[in-house]
This record gives sequence, structure tokens and C-alpha cells, in this order.
Amino acid sequence: MSKSTSPYDFHLDRNLANFEPLSPLQFLERAAWTFPNKTAVIHGALERTWGETRARCHKLADALVKRGIGKGDTVAVLAANTPEMMELHFGVPLTGAVINTINTRLDAGIIGFILDHGEASAVFVDREFSETMAEALKIAKVQPFVIDIDDPEFEGPGSCIGEMNFEAFLASGDENYPYRAPADEWDAISLNYTSGTTGDPKGVVYSHRGAYLASMCNALTWSMPQQPVYLWTLPMFHCNGWCFPWALALQAGVNVCLRQVRAGAIFDAIAKHKVDHMCGAPIVLNLIANAKPSEKKTFDHVVKVMTAAAPPPPSTLEAMEREGFDVLHVYGLTETYGPSVVCAWHDEWNELAPADKAAVKARQGVRYAALDDLSVRDPETMEVVPDDGETIAEVMMRGNIVMKGYLKNPGSTDAAFKGGWFHSGDLGVMHDDGYIALKDRSKDIIISGGENISSVEVEQTLYRHPAVSEAAVVARPDERWGETPCAFLEIKDGANEPSEDEVIQFCRDNMASFKVPKRVVFGPLPKTSTGKVQKFVLRERAKDL
Repeated sequence: MSKSTSPYDFHLDRNLANFEPLSPLQFLERAAWTFPNKTAVIHGALERTWGETRARCHKLADALVKRGIGKGDTVAVLAANTPEMMELHFGVPLTGAVINTINTRLDAGIIGFILDHGEASAVFVDREFSETMAEALKIAKVQPFVIDIDDPEFEGPGSCIGEMNFEAFLASGDENYPYRAPADEWDAISLNYTSGTTGDPKGVVYSHRGAYLASMCNALTWSMPQQPVYLWTLPMFHCNGWCFPWALALQAGVNVCLRQVRAGAIFDAIAKHKVDHMCGAPIVLNLIANAKPSEKKTFDHVVKVMTAAAPPPPSTLEAMEREGFDVLHVYGLTETYGPSVVCAWHDEWNELAPADKAAVKARQGVRYAALDDLSVRDPETMEVVPDDGETIAEVMMRGNIVMKGYLKNPGSTDAAFKGGWFHSGDLGVMHDDGYIALKDRSKDIIISGGENISSVEVEQTLYRHPAVSEAAVVARPDERWGETPCAFLEIKDGANEPSEDEVIQFCRDNMASFKVPKRVVFGPLPKTSTGKVQKFVLRERAKDL
């Protein structure tokens, strides 16, 4: 029988000694305290320690506060992977403000919308993107003050448009600005906008608590050692770099910055700096796997790679392993702080044949430790589907690394959280070992003659063709079948381009006939800055064929 009162309810309250709101900003303080003289950042010839980095972040916070920035304000950033971008991830939230990192490949109209919707009070802009930002500021109604990031590693055109550069702004701050935990760990730390391919972008809001737990989970899931050497091949603007600016502070790691993601530059950094960790979409893996001999460098250590987005083709995973890269496949969305599901490895899988091992590795997997539940459910009835590896339904999550919600968009927030679950919009299956595998986005599934066709499954077959570098499959309207698969292919450098008929015959030999593409188009695939293929563009092209 339960007691109305308990001894555990008496004089055991939270106080300053036993409770601190969770925030990843704590990681910076610990890194600087524990490893003040260890390298924190490498960018070209520049190197800084964790002690120097903490001082710069606190000067940045103080400079922002002196300009009136504080709790509830938004500070927008349009920048490449530079030390300044990393420092802004700490300096902005140290003031209580919210950092809004903007996709560098968006056009001025969308950026103007983001500035207005997020009510930006300040803007930091890399010289490379100043022209686009200047146009966006003309479109936007807000009038933020503008600070330039003039990176000496950028040698291209572009003028400074702000009132001063980053270093001059930093000089106005005091490194003795005190660390203050957020008043509430549920306070917002960052704002990330979705791609907006089907309408205006939605502003995804992260909390200090969620960012803390996501960062911890990244380090735990990847078994990251103390002081890892991490190469920034993933854009820091994308889900705040999957929360890795904070995770690297947790482990006092080395941030090796990289402006341009090229195969030669990746191999150079690995060989020169002993890089042992990096992240990226499958396009980055493909870049490495298909690097020219002149771009490659030898190295004698294993490089751990975390990849997400679409399932990597088994052929790419096999090639990466041969080159000395150990690939971990994760899955997540902007709404889940980036990665939230991992293909946790079982030792017995090491005995599988290479192709079978790669196929297992391409599954999305099981939930992160901070994600309370992961399920595949019918979005209408909310019923769980059988774990047969075949029944397709919507992937859903709930837990502490799901977003706070969409900024100023209660309708979309309520729809995303319908039934007490976050609705991902991704379609997948549940296997009998509890691992999920994605089959498609709900909008990308192809319904041909009443049969559901997974574009991902067709793409993985196409990747097995020896000449195919990249593949994307979308629905093409068909008078008889309603829709049929249409394949768009990029061919490997130096490979002989097969004919459309040859590719179609290859598919017939390797999959059910109703899944075979009826049309094949050769040429470059349109992609976002994070390497995702823009299938909405390809769908329009398919309609016009």
C-alpha cells in the first residue's frame, strides 16, 4: 500500500550543491580546465589549444552581451567549417541566446525568410557567402547587426559586408565573462531549419538538455576515446554538425577544419594530422571509395567514419573497409538532433561474408541510449507492425533527443507529435532482432500497379553495377501502372557508360520484374549541401521525360 508521504520526500530537494541544469557548454569548461594546453583546433597553419578556445568563446559571449544579445535572441550564422563556426556554438548560447546555423547553399530568398522567421538580432557571415547574405538582408524585414568572418584559408571572391570582422568584434569582449548554466535545461540552445523542399522551411528548436544528451550519446555510441582527432567533413550548419562541436569538447578532441570536402584534402588531413574520426553522408564515402590513386595517401591507423542519410550501398561499405575505414551507420533527422539510431555491431557478424556483412551494416539499427523508444507503426491507427522485415510503415521515436518543436508553428508541431510519438515521415520495416531498416521517405515510395516499391531497394541493386557511381530512383507517371521506377545514374570516372537497355537488363537479372526501372537517365545528380539527392527535382525531370 502506497504511503501518502515518504521519508524520501523530506529535505532531499534540489539545491546548488546537487543540481545543475544540463548543458553541453559545461564540456568547454571542463576541456579548458583539464587539458588547457592540448590542441583544440587546426585550420591550415593555425592551431589553438582548449585554453585559448575557451578564452575566445567567453570573449565572444561578452562582446555579444555588450551589443544587447541575451536570452531569447537569435544569432544567425552563414559560414563554412572554420574555427569561428565552432566558437559560435559556445559563445552564442553562453549569453542565453540561440544559435541559428544556416545552410550555405540556400538562396537569398530562403535565407531572408529564415532571418525574419527566426527574428535574427545578429548575423555572422563568411566572406564566401557575403553576396548571398547581402541580398537576403535586403529581402528580410529584420535589421540585425552583421559581423564578417574573413577566413584566410578562403582564396575566392567575396567582399566583407559587416560593420567589422570577427577578430575585431572578439577584441571588444572580456575573456573573464563568467560561465552561467541556463536557467532551465529546457531552454533553447539552437534553431535549425529543415530543407523546405515542400514549402517554407520549419524551424527545429533544440534544448540545452537535448544537446547535452545527444553529444554524450555520440561519444558513447562511437566509443570515442579522450582527445580524438576529428575531421570536419560534415557541415557544422547541419543539425549543429550532429552536435559534434559539443561532443568534441566533451572528449577534449581536436577539430581539424576543412572548407572544401575533396578526396585529396581528406587523405592529406588523415595522413598529416592522424585523423581517426570523421562524419559524412554516403556521398563522402563514395568520394573516398572512388578517389584517384593520385589523391590517396597511405596511413597506418583505422579511421572511424559515422555515416547517415540514405543507407550506404553495400559495395561502398566494402570499398571503404578495404581502404582502412571502419564505417558505423546511424540514422536520424534534424528533429532528433541528428543521429538517434545506430546499427550497433555484434561480434558474430564479423564472420559473415563481405557482401552479407555490408548488407547488415546498411540497416539503420536500434535506438541511441538517450532515445527512449523506437517503433514502426501505422500512422493512422498507431498500431505496431509485425517484426517480419517486410511490413512497411512509418518509423517513430520518442525520448529526450527529440526536438522541443517547430518555432512559431503549433500546427506542424502537434502533427509531428500526434499520439505521443514523433512521426519521422520515413518508411521502414522492423526485423525480428529489433533492428529497423529504412525503405523510403513516405513521399518517395513508388506505387506501381498497387504494389509498393522501395526506391532504396532499387538503388542498392543499381549500385552493384560496376560502372555506377551514384544512383537515385523516383516515381514516373505511367498511364497503365500509375507509377513506374525511373533511375538517374552518375557513372564512375573512367568507366564505360552502359546503355539504358544494359542497365535495365542488369536490374531484371537481380530483382523482381515489377521493380525494374522503365527509364534510365545518365548525368549528375542534384544534391543538397549535405549530400542528399534532391529527389523532388528528379521527380519533375521524370515527369518531363
